[in-house]
Amino acid sequence: METQQSTGTQQITVTRTPWWAKIVIGVVVIGVLFFLLGRADLLPGIPNPFEEKTTDRSGPVLLKSIQDMNRFEGASGNFEVVVDLDKDAKFLPDFIRGKRTLYVGAGSVDAYVDLGSIGENAVTVSDDRKAAAIRLPHAALERTSLDTKNSYVVSQQRGFFDRVGDFFGSNPGNMQQMNELAAQKIQDAAKQTELATRAETNTRSMLQQMLTSLGFTTVSVTFGPPSATPVPAPSASASASASAS
Repeated sequence: METQQSTGTQQITVTRTPWWAKIVIGVVVIGVLFFLLGRADLLPGIPNPFEEKTTDRSGPVLLKSIQDMNRFEGASGNFEVVVDLDKDAKFLPDFIRGKRTLYVGAGSVDAYVDLGSIGENAVTVSDDRKAAAIRLPHAALERTSLDTKNSYVVSQQRGFFDRVGDFFGSNPGNMQQMNELAAQKIQDAAKQTELATRAETNTRSMLQQMLTSLGFTTVSVTFGPPSATPVPAPSASASASASAS
């Protein structure tokens, strides 16, 4: 709405904002305030009208290849580690620039014996086919399988600039680094356990039971590098035995 007033030779024009424009501006301002307060988690108990909704529209899973597994999984260990990662600036205090994250990583490591690498001289059978001697490679550890459902961030302290950066964008690289650190620590811990030894014991027991059911009375299973000469089969009169190198 416009009104004009004339005072002598000077004309003054006054423009008033329409009522509907005021309503639109008010709604926009309220919407922006809700959005900012919701992103900053300053509205506890009040649903965020701008909360994102995730819809999975992924396509079907395609089978790329199938590989035969020549391994016997003899043992599996479950682990949990607390990763304490502290990132800070060299010349700035932590409340200005810095991030410290406490992360609980859960995962498992399997120990296996590679049966596909057995050579020609690794298995010997006695003439009466009652005794057998088998030499296998030592058990090895699979890579850590991280359990993402049971891995989580316990707490996170962030400086001012880190909060601003996280406000305007996500930081998937930080979570990836936490997962990699947790997986590596679990892998190192698995090497210090008896997981490989347990896998060899279970593999030996499995082979003894299987060959005994096939009619063998003596089964010797050893682990280690293959020898230059064939491993002699034990005598059939001996009792079923197993030795580890």
